[in-house]
Amino acid sequence: MPIEFADSPEPTLGVEWEFALVDKRSRDLVNAASELFDLVTSRHGVQPRIHKELLRNTVELTTSICRTTDQAMSELAGLIELVRPSADELGVDLYSAGTHPFAAWSHQLLTPGHRYEELIARTQWWGRQMLIWGVHVHVGVPREHAMPIVSSLLKWYPHLQALSASSPIWAGTDTGYASNRAMMFQQLPTAGLPFQFETWADFEAYAHDLQVTGVIEEIDEIRWDVRPAPRLGTVEVRICDGVSTLDEMRALVALTHCLVVDLSDRLSRGETLPSMPPWHVQENKWRAARYGLDAWIILDEHSNECLLQEDLARLLEELAPVAERLGCSADLALVEDIPRRGASYQRQRRVAERTDGDLVAVVDSVVREL
Repeated sequence: MPIEFADSPEPTLGVEWEFALVDKRSRDLVNAASELFDLVTSRHGVQPRIHKELLRNTVELTTSICRTTDQAMSELAGLIELVRPSADELGVDLYSAGTHPFAAWSHQLLTPGHRYEELIARTQWWGRQMLIWGVHVHVGVPREHAMPIVSSLLKWYPHLQALSASSPIWAGTDTGYASNRAMMFQQLPTAGLPFQFETWADFEAYAHDLQVTGVIEEIDEIRWDVRPAPRLGTVEVRICDGVSTLDEMRALVALTHCLVVDLSDRLSRGETLPSMPPWHVQENKWRAARYGLDAWIILDEHSNECLLQEDLARLLEELAPVAERLGCSADLALVEDIPRRGASYQRQRRVAERTDGDLVAVVDSVVREL
């Protein structure tokens, strides 16, 4: 069966930002999403841009179809301000990082619904472990561009992973990873790195096989780190850990938008997009998850390597004309502030070191940044 793809005539933008709910005093996770939805709805009516997620400790804020990073960020900031008074009344704060440093997965409650119940029934322990939060960025593309862009974007996977990495501590232990979330999420069936298909027909055949064999019921159960979103007509980039500041979110949204638009422009000019062998892509993902901004990454099929931050500087220079055309030059420039300030995983570790391992203080610091 063909999979319809809602072609996007413009490189539109959409963002999904996941937040955990944490108690204002204990800083542990709170299963209060349903109560928060009820309170927000009673005050402001139904809010279609505020969504429930797998667990009842999580809310997701989403933009409409936007044309610029600034529009998307204005909508997200407005949603935070809409939700925050109701969260305050419930005694909870919004928290956005890839993981929570000390919460117990066994204490978290599942959001009712067939889709989530089926996921847990199938994945069992690994599904129950998914105390993870991330950011998804959608960019509108024509259907024939979707799969080449999904494959080519993997070349810059480690850059997005390292810049956003915010999950170093899990179950009270520093894992040694910048992004423990990246390692955990790939344990789910159909999650992790995408197959590098060349055409839309290749993707349709793959999805057909998964449906026939009962691996998935719906296309969006393909949970790749970068995937096509047929109903929306977008490439969806799901690499980033949860992000705790508006400036970092602005930087990462602009970087993602520019990357996808640049690749789509190249395809429109008849170019063949750069790609990486799957074994190099897999290694780069691990290196970025493990070492973050200090990773050495593989650059090409010839196995050339360099420091991630050196390649990032080159990338930002190459994307400058695209950013100017998209009206996000100032937003893209904020990417350079992340290594200077320290990525979230580095900031969390500094707090832990300064407070002799006080993980409540770590959660406090992430909440305060927002």
